[in-house]
Amino acid sequence: MQEEKKPVHHAHGGPDQRDFIPLGIAVLTVSDTRTLEDDRSGAVLAERIEKAGHRLIDRAIVIDDEKLIREQLQKWLAEEEVDVIITTGGTGLTGRDVTIEAARGLFEKEIEGFQIAFFLVSWPKIGTSAMQSRATGGVAQGKYIFCLPGSPGACKDGWDELLVKQLDYRTRPCNFVEILPRLDEHLRRT
Repeated sequence: MQEEKKPVHHAHGGPDQRDFIPLGIAVLTVSDTRTLEDDRSGAVLAERIEKAGHRLIDRAIVIDDEKLIREQLQKWLAEEEVDVIITTGGTGLTGRDVTIEAARGLFEKEIEGFQIAFFLVSWPKIGTSAMQSRATGGVAQGKYIFCLPGSPGACKDGWDELLVKQLDYRTRPCNFVEILPRLDEHLRRT
C-alpha cells in the first residue's frame, strides 16, 4: 500500500492536514428598516458560517445608532463562546453610517489589511465604487470584529473571498485562528 501524500503548501495559503477548529461567531445587522425575516445580508452570513462548520452563536439587528451598536458589540465581547463578530451595514459615508465609529471605539488594534483586501476583492466587481466602503476589521478584548457593507453581495464577497479562509485554522501560511489565543495577552499581564 502506498503512503498517502500530504498536500503541498502553496503560497496562496491552501489548507493542509490540520484539523478544522470551529469558532463561535455572532452576526449583527445594522439597519433602520430590516427585520430578521427580511435581512438577506445577515442570512447570507449565517448560512455561510454554519456551512463552513462554525457555530452561529447569535444574530441580531440594531438601528443605525452608534450607542446601540456599541452596546450590542460589548455584550458579545463579554460572552465567552463568541470568538468573532461580523457586522453588516452602516459602513458607508452617509450621516447614518456609524458602524465603523462604534466598532473602532472598541478596537485595541485595527486590521488595516482587511480593508485593503476587501477593496481588492470589490474593485473588479464594482470598480471605483469600491472607494465608498469603509469595511474594516479589528481586535477587541481578545476577539475579532469585522464590519462588512450591508449588501448581500458584499457579505458574500467578504465571507467567500476573505473570512472563510482566514477563519480556517488549516489555511497556510497563516490565519486568524492560530493567533486567537494570544490576542488578549496584554489584558492578562499583571
